[in-house]
Amino acid sequence: MSRRTDIDIAALRHQLEERRDTLLKLSNGSKDMRKPVELDQQAVGRLSRVDALQDQEMHLEQERRRHVELARIEQTLLRMENDGYGYCHNCGEAIEKKRLEFDPATPLCVDCAGHVSHGTV
Repeated sequence: MSRRTDIDIAALRHQLEERRDTLLKLSNGSKDMRKPVELDQQAVGRLSRVDALQDQEMHLEQERRRHVELARIEQTLLRMENDGYGYCHNCGEAIEKKRLEFDPATPLCVDCAGHVSHGTV
């Protein structure tokens, strides 16, 4: 368990688990939308096929983003089991409580996240 006593890890864990469950439900609910598009010209017109392809691509991208977020959540839940949760992956400093409450899966402190977004880390 984390050394941090200033944060409610149980509440943050619950928040992450709920988000994970929501993402998994969304993923399961959109399986049909990600299937290959039928290209039978007799069944649908050309514009309908283009719309279907665009819709499929949008759902594939949403699924990719869900997959990335699920991976972040799983990594965070593992960190919660050891002393690594709540500390920046880059510099090792404690991540601010408010930042963790806003995004419990964040692996970086504000300073390091700023460096990453500017490409300096």
